[in-house]
Amino acid sequence: MEADVSEMRNELQSRNGLWRRIQLECQKLYTELLKIKEYKDMQEMQIKHRSSPLQLTEQLENKNTELLLFAESGEDQEEELNKIRNHVYREEQSHCSEQQRMKTEISDLTEELHQKEITIATIMEKASLLERQLKMELETKHKLLTKQQLLEFRYRVVKSENTHLKEMV
Repeated sequence: MEADVSEMRNELQSRNGLWRRIQLECQKLYTELLKIKEYKDMQEMQIKHRSSPLQLTEQLENKNTELLLFAESGEDQEEELNKIRNHVYREEQSHCSEQQRMKTEISDLTEELHQKEITIATIMEKASLLERQLKMELETKHKLLTKQQLLEFRYRVVKSENTHLKEMV
């Protein structure tokens, strides 16, 4: 997932760079268009003073045709720029939703891990309690066994004395 996110980030940066280059190109073209208009206006002024009205009209029509072609080219570039913007926006939205999904998944996994840690801690407490109880029982049994062995030994001693006394009697 990290690789996909990194790849998407690189692609978005690449497209963002392309978008900025297109914007710069549009700005250059717009500046050039303004220069052409200024130049056209200057030529028209000069031509008015020197040329016949027919030549002026013809030149004006040529310049207008050039301007229309240039404007159409700018519109095409603007259209392409809008397409790229839309694509970048969709990619960003996809990236954001993927990021949100990953955050949710991480949160769920963290919660599950927390629950498992609580369960493990509870089991460890119970195991410790059972271990202490077992040790206490073993100690009690050991004491009882020792007591029984002592009683058996006393019994044998008393029995031996009893047998000895019977023989004496």
